[in-house]
Amino acid sequence: MEARMAAPETASALAPEVLKSCCADAYSGEWARLLLGDAFHPGGAALTEHLGRVLGLAPGMRVLDVAAGKGTSALFLARTFGCAVVGVDYAEASVREAAAGAEAAGLAHLVRFERGDAERLDFPDGAFDAAICECAFCTFPDKRAAAQELARVLSPDGALGLSDLTRTGAVPAELEGLLAWIACIADALPLAEYVRILADAGLAVTLTELHDEALAQLVRDVRAKLMGAELLVRLKQIELPGDFEQARALARAAARAIDAGTFGYALLAASKPA
Repeated sequence: MEARMAAPETASALAPEVLKSCCADAYSGEWARLLLGDAFHPGGAALTEHLGRVLGLAPGMRVLDVAAGKGTSALFLARTFGCAVVGVDYAEASVREAAAGAEAAGLAHLVRFERGDAERLDFPDGAFDAAICECAFCTFPDKRAAAQELARVLSPDGALGLSDLTRTGAVPAELEGLLAWIACIADALPLAEYVRILADAGLAVTLTELHDEALAQLVRDVRAKLMGAELLVRLKQIELPGDFEQARALARAAARAIDAGTFGYALLAASKPA
């Protein structure tokens, strides 16, 4: 995360708009790319492809990617399934980079990107046949508003796919700060709560799958990259942001919580009744 992301004791004291900006800015930075690679979520392209197949994506379908980041999944879905994808992200920098990526990949005829807020989507009712949101729903301050918006923009019989962190039991105290929120940990919910939020928005959950190992592998990869980055610092080849020590402590705490079964990763599919 960038140095300006240095966190207060807890994220709950921040206004929702500030919290969303912090998350968006952090994931648009090069520090996030260094630690997370291009996919920015557990399971990478393989889990994105599985999600697309669960949703039955096909040529001619209109798909919304919420919290699209730098566009990796949106471009992958268009290339793999031939669907038309609109990617929405809160960070202007991510939108610009994603749009440039679509042009470079020759996919601008299928994929476009816009700045937007998941809790106030700027699309008409029923605009999309399917929507996805990967490892971001748990960072939205008002998850119920986001679920209602996702349901609103889906057409009748439209499909929603989420992949996100899950939580069993209380969040450890060391994982309650802003940096942990940005890392999709601090406000992760039990799987049953995600199901309840989607149901309250009028969506029928049709599938839940556990992919805990994908999360464990991502954290192992991040810790290895942090160790490599520390070595480069000692060799004076790179400079790291001021919250590097906090990021390393967060990774250790997250690994312990995953090993203890406190955190996992799940895929959910839901449909909008006709």
